[in-house]
Amino acid sequence: MPSLSMYTGALSKCEEARTPLRYTQVVPPARPPYRLATLPTGARVVSTELADRPSVTMAIMFKVGSRYESDKEAGISHFLEHMFFKGSARYAGAKEIAEAIEGVGGVLNAGTDKELTMYWARVPKTKAKLAIDVLGDMLFQPLLDPAELEKERLVVLEELRMYQDSPQEYVHSLFEQISWPDHPLGRDVGGTEASVRGLTRDDLLRYLEEHYLLRNLVVTIAGPVTQDEAIGLIQPYLKSRGNGAAPPSFLPSVGNGLKPHVLLKAKKTEQAHVCLGVHAPSYMDRDRHVIDILNCVLGEGMSSRLFLEVREKLGLAYDVHSYVNKMYDTGVLGVYAGTEPRQAARAVGAIVGQLRRLCDEPVPTSELTKAKEFFKGRLLLQMESTNSVATWYGGQEALTGRIEGVDENMAEIDAVTADDVKRIARELFSQALQLAVIGPFRSEAPFLKQIA
Repeated sequence: MPSLSMYTGALSKCEEARTPLRYTQVVPPARPPYRLATLPTGARVVSTELADRPSVTMAIMFKVGSRYESDKEAGISHFLEHMFFKGSARYAGAKEIAEAIEGVGGVLNAGTDKELTMYWARVPKTKAKLAIDVLGDMLFQPLLDPAELEKERLVVLEELRMYQDSPQEYVHSLFEQISWPDHPLGRDVGGTEASVRGLTRDDLLRYLEEHYLLRNLVVTIAGPVTQDEAIGLIQPYLKSRGNGAAPPSFLPSVGNGLKPHVLLKAKKTEQAHVCLGVHAPSYMDRDRHVIDILNCVLGEGMSSRLFLEVREKLGLAYDVHSYVNKMYDTGVLGVYAGTEPRQAARAVGAIVGQLRRLCDEPVPTSELTKAKEFFKGRLLLQMESTNSVATWYGGQEALTGRIEGVDENMAEIDAVTADDVKRIARELFSQALQLAVIGPFRSEAPFLKQIA
């Protein structure tokens, strides 16, 4: 940038001549809002310095999840996540870990997915060192106490049962099961009662050594912390595992056949719960943004087609929506509805009608614009939180090895056309629909008729 002194002489001359000063100012390229560093150990640190925020979020992400598990060890990623909270070298048990963060008003949590496991803490900005101290000690010096393991096994089993007793949630697991039959992607992230009962401490230690490698690790920090400060905070805690072995791989995705299928779980419920859909583009696919806009048109929000048709016009459901889940080599577009059992088949037929409409008619310009603005607006609102900022940048680096900024993402959303949406709709719905149903039914026949 030129200094102000370069222009003072020229200004006085211009004032004398009564002519405006004209000059070209060279603007340097904008620096990305995040900083990325790869440490000598292979661990990566992604930091987003947000000087005006009162909080700091730190997340530690390992590229591992349920799709890396064998049938025998199903649920081990989730079980290990639980055990990290049960005590470490400096924090003797769950109480000490929780009190360390909650004692300053912070939040500590974790989540296991199919391809990523994340541990995070959000604390006041003055407590950043405390957050990484707790997370670092939990993850790199866990006790995995045998007595605590047996107690936590019971907790994990209760979590599985709780989920299975919630049909509006469990129907999504059944949908994944029928979408990827006999494949790790089709299994519940938590595993099964049988697999969880069979896991031993040695199994957890082996899995830890094989998967929780520094080359599989991304640490992401958002808040009033510089990149150098972030690296200085995390680096002392990083301990190598695996003796240099390469991270294990996962089974590639497979198709679910050429015929529509219905997976029915007969259960006495007041509502029928249905979830149907197809395989969709992955987060590595060139059409990943097209499917996002198609999803907004179809079933995101109260002005979407599904909401207006199935709820407002036909009165068939209170909750009806669509969603997209993306993995490395596949994805899924799903539609959920909760409805009166006698209306369930009709609701499925109405949903299928909206899917066909996307194939037959181009989305009008005004509706396409609305969908784009909906998506971009939701993204911008999410970025107000240090949690979302940390997971947005860190999650991309952990899963794809490439970070797409918010502006870049929104530009690609703006580039989606009505022809793109129609094209991808025809590709998607040329596949056989898969449908999971929970409710008081004796036969799949009425539902199969609607999706055939």
